[in-house]
Amino acid sequence: MSEKISFVIDDTNEKVEFFVVEQTRINNTNYLLVTENETDEEADAYILKDTSKAEDSEAVYEIVEEDDELEAVSRIFAEILDDIDIEK
Repeated sequence: MSEKISFVIDDTNEKVEFFVVEQTRINNTNYLLVTENETDEEADAYILKDTSKAEDSEAVYEIVEEDDELEAVSRIFAEILDDIDIEK
């Protein structure tokens, strides 16, 4: 079973929960591969990037949207999780 984490969306103060499928660190940046439903093989997945600063008391994550970064990190997660298909 995957770890479940909660996020609060800054703009709306809405709480959302994701299951962490995998995590990795690239060039001193942490990335999470998350999904809203860990049992549905067709569930949407998101790659989140830790954008917090060292002095921040809590981690700050943003969805990776830049195409080159998304492609590179997707390939790394696909290699780590060779039994999972990641489609963009």
